Amino acid sequence: MSLRVYQIAVDAHDPAALARFWVEALGWSVLLENANEVVVGADEHSWPGLVFLPVPEEKAGKNRLHLDLSPDDQEAEVARLIALGAVPVDVGQSAEVGWRVLADPEGNEFCVLEPKHSLVV
Repeated sequence: MSLRVYQIAVDAHDPAALARFWVEALGWSVLLENANEVVVGADEHSWPGLVFLPVPEEKAGKNRLHLDLSPDDQEAEVARLIALGAVPVDVGQSAEVGWRVLADPEGNEFCVLEPKHSLVV
């Protein structure tokens, strides 16, 4: 099968502002911006990207899908993301888990994992 994830769509009250947060968080670039969408990615040839789409309502409830971010230094990245506008959130995780749950400026949860020095695929 020839199928790949192209973009992950994110509903946003303010797509441009939320895209700017994720551009700073991931070190990506804005690839397209207009009134209907803001697309960000590592570059125009890398998949997947994130596309922020305008919606009138605010986020309600816990995400059913979220991003897991793999840092070199978990504590440094958590501090950096909080400085960018993320906030720590409790989604029911125990204190013993190896990840930190944060929410972006519109409340979308994501996890910052412990460093993964090698991934087994």
